[in-house]
Amino acid sequence: MIPSSTGPTAAVSASCDLDAKHSHGRGSKAVAFLAHCLAPTLAPIKMKRFPNRRKLELEGNRMADKTRCGWVPVDKPDYVKYHDTEWGKPVHDDQKLFEMLILEGAQAGLSWYTILQRREGYRQAFKSFDPQLVARMADGQLESLLKNEAIIRNRLKVFSTRTNAQVFLAIQKEFGSFDTYLWRFVGGKPKVNRPKSLKDVRPTTPESDALSKDLKKRGMSFVGSSIMYAYMQAVGLVNDHTVDCFRAAR
Repeated sequence: MIPSSTGPTAAVSASCDLDAKHSHGRGSKAVAFLAHCLAPTLAPIKMKRFPNRRKLELEGNRMADKTRCGWVPVDKPDYVKYHDTEWGKPVHDDQKLFEMLILEGAQAGLSWYTILQRREGYRQAFKSFDPQLVARMADGQLESLLKNEAIIRNRLKVFSTRTNAQVFLAIQKEFGSFDTYLWRFVGGKPKVNRPKSLKDVRPTTPESDALSKDLKKRGMSFVGSSIMYAYMQAVGLVNDHTVDCFRAAR
């Protein structure tokens, strides 16, 4: 599955905080005097007022120089960065694998962009995605997260994070690492598909079916086959960059 609106479904929008208030002395003479004295210093301050806007424009120009998968919104630099630096890149770090497992599950029924925008919120809410800490979260802690606007406040998703963390730890204990367990489903190396266009990318595969079935059997939730295929794409078990994309396997 592609993020997108479902394939790497989404990019986070960048924003700038431009609030700046200035107060001057009282009285017309005082105002005139301050305006005269501060005039030389106000110009450079004004020039720095929109630093991020110019930065985004420059990044946007650089982004336009490369051909990417069709689902990538080039007007969203953070989404583009996700595509360029993460999506489809093989991951073998267990904590990173846990992070993406939680985020992909949170995406269920939503766009990846919605989740990508809240990634930092999830990181803070769920202990920097440390599965051992998440597995020990108390009911009260999870209940409090239902008021946290920085994440998706869905009770089933929030509480499933703890359960999934517990299953994640059990898999680590059984196989030595979640990485060892996960990569078995693709024979230990990425499956390179080289789709010509988005229509050639399947929403599920026999491998995602098998992974989903096994994780459900072990007690995880929000791990349906389509979610697991998006997960496999995200952490590089599958390379679904279209052939015209600069990140496509050569």
